[in-house]
Amino acid sequence: MASAHSSTTRECVLTSHRTDLATPPSKYLAVRGAERSVLEPGQVRVRNDFLQLTAVMADLMSENPGLPMPPYPVGAPLWGGAVGTVVESASELAVGTAVQHMKGWREESVGDASLFYPVPGDVLPGIEYFLNQGVTAHHGMADVAAVGEGDVVFVSGAAGGVGSLAGQIAKALGARIVIGSAGSAEKARYLVEDLGFDAAINYRDGRVLEQLAELAPEGINVFFDTVGGAQFEAAVQAASPKARFALCGTLAGQVDGGMGGFPRLDIMTAIVKQLNIRPFSTLHTPEQLAAWGTHYGRWLSEGKLVFPHTIIGGGLQSAPEALDALLRGEHRGNVLVRMAT
Repeated sequence: MASAHSSTTRECVLTSHRTDLATPPSKYLAVRGAERSVLEPGQVRVRNDFLQLTAVMADLMSENPGLPMPPYPVGAPLWGGAVGTVVESASELAVGTAVQHMKGWREESVGDASLFYPVPGDVLPGIEYFLNQGVTAHHGMADVAAVGEGDVVFVSGAAGGVGSLAGQIAKALGARIVIGSAGSAEKARYLVEDLGFDAAINYRDGRVLEQLAELAPEGINVFFDTVGGAQFEAAVQAASPKARFALCGTLAGQVDGGMGGFPRLDIMTAIVKQLNIRPFSTLHTPEQLAAWGTHYGRWLSEGKLVFPHTIIGGGLQSAPEALDALLRGEHRGNVLVRMAT
């Protein structure tokens, strides 16, 4: 990382649009040096301490991702969640202030002070705890699926950043049984032993429907889907009448461009069961942010929630390959890159 007296810093840029989904995202990224800019009035310089990685970043490398957010421009640094410390200020935001922002993927970020949000250092165990995907998980469980007392919930991709929080949120909202799926027996044990899921399925065994029938013989009435593909198809068959489906991801189709994002819908079964299938995207509205903020710290302090996360060392240079590994399912929970090397 550049020192405070260096004239250069480093940033990660998109070298070309991602046209082949079978090619790892890192092949389209490059870490390069950049001149440190001089602050203008009202601006701050932030040393980034942690960068958050999410699966949608790979989608935003395409020229037309078809998402409700802009694609990454070629030749410019990527954007994404980060937390850091103000090291220089030409504004009222004081040096030393811990802040959260969306100008990640660079060792230091410069911009108008209004783009950097101070975070209270004494509310959570560390500032990295502010980099989570809880807004998506909470909105999907509380608002879209309307989870409540007695629900039987199935979460696909439950060891990932969203799913690992979604399952815990369902329990906190009163769900009777929460079942998660993951890509290994070890991750399935992690869901039960560390995150408090009632049961977990290793979907690579190829018996998702059979295991759901064993674990929830009367059917699931909530499905929180981050994967798509065969797990969505199994959930339709395992659903109870009027089950609510909250769909927020298609990880099964994001890694290699396969058909995971295009599961077959048994329309007759959906009609007979009167399934409520609700795809959603989380734009982090003030209402959604406030709702998650109201519960997050309290549930942590009450022991109803843990923050599942993996911290990757190596600084900015390690971020591109860490994104590859995230898409391959090699990490647990929210994936963060520690920027200091």
